[in-house]
Amino acid sequence: MALVLGTTVPDFTADSTTGSLNWHSYIDNSWAVLFSHPADFTPVCTTELGAVASIHDEFTKRGVKVAALSCDTTEHHIEWIKDIEATSYAEKSTVTYPIISDPNREIAVLYGMLDPAEKDKQGLPLTCRAVFVVNPQKKLALSILYPATTGRSFAEVLRVIDSLQLTATQSVATPANWTKGKTCMVVPTLSDNEARERFPKGFETSEVPSGKSYLRITPDPTND
Repeated sequence: MALVLGTTVPDFTADSTTGSLNWHSYIDNSWAVLFSHPADFTPVCTTELGAVASIHDEFTKRGVKVAALSCDTTEHHIEWIKDIEATSYAEKSTVTYPIISDPNREIAVLYGMLDPAEKDKQGLPLTCRAVFVVNPQKKLALSILYPATTGRSFAEVLRVIDSLQLTATQSVATPANWTKGKTCMVVPTLSDNEARERFPKGFETSEVPSGKSYLRITPDPTND
């Protein structure tokens, strides 16, 4: 069953490359990302985990804890890390974040991550490429599902985290193709008077054929 945005993410305890991991304890009061992979020693997964290793500092700067998951054993994960770190995608970085083991698919079922189109040699379904972003209250803030053949853009994962963290504390929304520091949209729930009080830098209202004044643009309120 798919997880619903805004609900508390399921807790679990599992083995990982950094030892036994309790998911809620690991999150603590931080933002967190859980990203799943179909299997160890597969090409796209290897590039993805290497890419995350190379930008792990970017997650840390944002106060985000990262964990990966695959339907293989920890023993396999540890051996696989050698390959991950040897790829150009890792950019000579090391895998310091945990890779969670889920050989019985218990977590995959709990989080609705199984891909019926992708199966292992025993005919068991593998996990899809899921991304779950969790806020400090352990609520699901964002989820994205990718097929096994499509590698993820982790620059996009960082971008949406920037948006989620901004909009969690400011009365703004982020427009299409927004990146950190660019102009934002005033949320519709604020009146013009409330927006003037809320945003000292002001806002501009775009004219549209409907004559409705709902496109209100304001600078990123967190910019100095």
